[in-house]
Amino acid sequence: MAQTGAFGGEANLMIDELYNTAILELAGGISHIGNLAAPQAVASKTAKLCGSKISVEISLNDNDIITEFAQSVKACAFGQAVAAILGKNIIGAKADEVIAAQENLWDMLRHKTPMPKGRFDELQKLAKIADLPQRHSSAALAFDAVKDAIEIARSKAR
Repeated sequence: MAQTGAFGGEANLMIDELYNTAILELAGGISHIGNLAAPQAVASKTAKLCGSKISVEISLNDNDIITEFAQSVKACAFGQAVAAILGKNIIGAKADEVIAAQENLWDMLRHKTPMPKGRFDELQKLAKIADLPQRHSSAALAFDAVKDAIEIARSKAR
């Protein structure tokens, strides 16, 4: 007999496995909620399929290091978990390190490539989302928004 998930049915077993304790704990620990007094750049991303939305505000110093960060998160547990990992680790990160993490996150989601060791390696906890392509964009919202904000901040600095 096939095992079923909490919502019933074999298909939902995968959902139960995805929404595991680690992801739910991460989702409950989002930091840097709110707004900056004078952000250098602001960017937002929305997942068309589910309507999840994340807005970010950043400031970079002259060495391209993120010195200030704020976010507004209206997203599913996956988007919230990624936003929590981002918020926990972004202050003090070089902009290129954050962009590399965004690219690595997409590689993990699209190609099941493991996250490299480093500041954002906790994203590996979300590796099972790779099996749900329709959820990739909602999981990557926070990093996609920060990448846009970094590009905006850099263009203003030129």
